[in-house]
Amino acid sequence: MNTIRKPVFPTEQGVVYRQMRESDLDAAWDLSLDQHWPHRPLDWSTAFALGEGIVAEVDGQLVGTAMRWLWGETHATIGLVIVSEQMRGRRIGSALMNRILEGLEDRIVSLHATEEGRGLYERLGFVRTGEIRQHQGTASNAPLMALDEGWRLRPMDHSDEAALFELDLQARGWERPQLLRTWLDTAEQVMVLDHNGTLDGYAILRRFGRGVVVGPVVASDDIGARALIGYLIGAAAGRFVRIDLDFDSGLGSWVEELQLQRVGTVTSMTRGPLRQDADGARLFALATQAMG
Repeated sequence: MNTIRKPVFPTEQGVVYRQMRESDLDAAWDLSLDQHWPHRPLDWSTAFALGEGIVAEVDGQLVGTAMRWLWGETHATIGLVIVSEQMRGRRIGSALMNRILEGLEDRIVSLHATEEGRGLYERLGFVRTGEIRQHQGTASNAPLMALDEGWRLRPMDHSDEAALFELDLQARGWERPQLLRTWLDTAEQVMVLDHNGTLDGYAILRRFGRGVVVGPVVASDDIGARALIGYLIGAAAGRFVRIDLDFDSGLGSWVEELQLQRVGTVTSMTRGPLRQDADGARLFALATQAMG
């Protein structure tokens, strides 16, 4: 993995910027709690193990974070950009972003922006590419989807891994095997959509935040996506479930009928050449807003 060029940056207006260390994770988690974000310490540890970050300090106290994850040689994602409430208005967010973007000039960089952060990202050259809507609630039993002959839902087995990775590449547009392996290793359930012995979709149920998250969800059409999502929501009946849906999927109203109400919206943004729509598998739901 490439590393951020300078482990420590010059102090600006009393703010010290430096590379994130593992010992910063407890303070970073506290920052996210102040924003009412649901991340657990384990969620931060996983993000750190797969990526790298910059922190901002004032008088030895952590007041800001930003992280990035590099995928292959061509892509990167940015997330967990936080500035404490008391330090807003001092351009710390802008300084963190300028530093986390160092060395990514030749990569396509994606992120998910809150309404408050969107202006900053636009000034840094990011453009809107879509919208993600967060739905959550206590899951109820979901009716199973009837599938045509030759189609079936089944648990993933080890022999599916290569085909699952290929589906994810097709849908996401970049390779992220280390991330997928982390999710698969920690998943409660992984379901695949099988069409006459060929993988056509997959979805993961795993622990995150206050309960479990359904995502990522990849399928070639909304029928397959509904089958995968409905099965995993039903499997989590009685528990707190979150799903981050692509608004263009058209599944928002259907998910709300399953008692998962919309609670937030973020804007998908990209800096670099925009991907053209392609036939085949598509991403219906994210795994996390930070890493995608």
